Amino acid sequence: MEGRKRRRYIDYPRNGRTGVRRWLPSWRLWLGSGGFVLLCLAGLFAVVYVKIDIPNENALAAQEATVYYWADGSQMVSVGAVNRQNIALDKVPKHVQNAVIAAENATFYKDHGVSLTGIARAAVNMVSGGDTQGGSTITQQYVKNTYLSPDQTATRKVKEFIIALKVNNRKSKSEILRGYLNTSWFGRGSNGIQAAAHAYYGIDAKDLDPSQGALLAALLKGSEQYDPGLSKANHARAVARWKWILDRLVTTGAMSEQERAHYRTFPEPRPMAKPTSQAGQIGYLVDVANKFVKSATGLTDKDLARGGYRIHTTFDKRCTHQLEKAVADVRKKNLDPKKRTEDTYAEFGAASVRPGDGAIVALYGGTDATSHFVNNADTSAVPAGSAFKPFVLATALQQEAERYGDQPRPVDTAGGAEELRGALMRGESAPFVQAGKKLGLERIRDLVLRAGLHKESLAQLEQTFPLGTSAPSAIRLASAYTTFAGGGQHAEPYAVTKMSHQGKGVAGFARGEPQQVLAPAVAQEMTATLEGLGWRALSPVGGEWARQPVAAGATESGDRMKSAWFVGTPPPAGTWSRPAKATPGAGVRADRAPKEADGAEPTTAITLFRNKPGAPQLLPLNGVGGPDTGLGTSLPPRVWAAYQNAA
Repeated sequence: MEGRKRRRYIDYPRNGRTGVRRWLPSWRLWLGSGGFVLLCLAGLFAVVYVKIDIPNENALAAQEATVYYWADGSQMVSVGAVNRQNIALDKVPKHVQNAVIAAENATFYKDHGVSLTGIARAAVNMVSGGDTQGGSTITQQYVKNTYLSPDQTATRKVKEFIIALKVNNRKSKSEILRGYLNTSWFGRGSNGIQAAAHAYYGIDAKDLDPSQGALLAALLKGSEQYDPGLSKANHARAVARWKWILDRLVTTGAMSEQERAHYRTFPEPRPMAKPTSQAGQIGYLVDVANKFVKSATGLTDKDLARGGYRIHTTFDKRCTHQLEKAVADVRKKNLDPKKRTEDTYAEFGAASVRPGDGAIVALYGGTDATSHFVNNADTSAVPAGSAFKPFVLATALQQEAERYGDQPRPVDTAGGAEELRGALMRGESAPFVQAGKKLGLERIRDLVLRAGLHKESLAQLEQTFPLGTSAPSAIRLASAYTTFAGGGQHAEPYAVTKMSHQGKGVAGFARGEPQQVLAPAVAQEMTATLEGLGWRALSPVGGEWARQPVAAGATESGDRMKSAWFVGTPPPAGTWSRPAKATPGAGVRADRAPKEADGAEPTTAITLFRNKPGAPQLLPLNGVGGPDTGLGTSLPPRVWAAYQNAA
């Protein structure tokens, strides 16, 4: 008698099957395997659920201010501590509560505090390298605000999920909503609904009307995108989301159609204001440092507002004060809005960037960051004019260097390098238009992008492109000019050297190697050409200069009379001497020129323009500073000269 065959617990490969069917799992195997996996996941979840407990909410009280430091390590400013005023839920009008729920989590009173679909969506985005997303309920957001760090990691999302379940089981929905409203970030330095009501409308939260409440609810999606005071694009987004939230209130039954009809006018918030600790140039420096931090680390304004950061900047205290004084002195001597209406709305912007490594040494953003909110050193609204033309010449020289190397070059033709060199000195424009056709506008564009200009600031590739219709910021233009002073190499500008949070270093501040944009010989030719241009621009300032700047670019008076620029790099320390017949503002002493410890002299870009708040276009410079300033074009060189002598 044949023995009974032994039955396998897992019938795989499958007995009694042939071909492909032998290797296809049975439904029993699928079911058993799936059940086993689910059982393991349930066990793992149970272990994690027991292990993770709700942290101590009182940790919020330990939050610190964020401190910014000058390049020499001394403290620049302390921002914070956290601006929050906790209030009871009955101090928040019901219509404001409804607006927040309608905007952020319509099922708040019905759900279990978590959103599985939101977690899955956030996980997919993190794994795929896409934008980080919260995908969170109000309970999850409250947990993140109160108990956890802002890190967008899988570990933190798991903790958020578990703690949200526990919080939902232990606290009432009213307690959770109160906590959420008191800990949420609304922008303008405000954590919580009470601080936000004061920041945007100057009133207590209890006095907010439904329209104002809808705007504050819109800000929860991200104040950087929805604060209407930051930009026109933000304003448009804020209006659209404000309308959507009010309509959503009707859809959810929290507001009637008749009441909705009362709110058709957008509730414009009060103008933005900076704390007095950020007066003068400090607010502009902080803004630029924060911009660099967000780009390098992915942190948001909301994250930074949590406090506890130590941010070490590249800003030189002495150079910053000298640059501010130089602008103030030139403004006082040459501009008088009470006597000349042409001097009204005149604005200066400036930035100093160190060749070699790209450190932003100093900047001038405006008269006072607490009253003039636009950072003139970092705005892309002022056409570069003839300060852009050297890059056209550099493109032509680079093309010749690549084509001919050390071989003799052919006789110059229309749009060639020699013709452009002469046109640059004479202030002519037609040869640059011709050069754009000969070289190709794309080639010029590609060079300035490699030299550090942002694509967003570049004008359309039209016939006038080589004439400087693009509008780079002073920071970016100074950075691009360091390519000439740096032997053809360009390093991305940066404002922060290192950063820590509650004693732990924050990654993201490693510096890349400078890139070779121009051949060294081309950079040397550009330097020689621009020395002469700098001499011509500085001559009207007065005095007998012992040596020209290493690189300088000036805007001619015919540049549509909307902007004036000067970009210059002083020669190495020790090559200046006091003029024999010095006049106020002329000459630079070797021991007084702004410089860093490594001896690299910063390249400084200075711009002058007229901008009436709210006006769509810049005003003309005709008559600015009186008849002796050449449509204001001599004022930026005067600032540069005063900057070198400020000490």
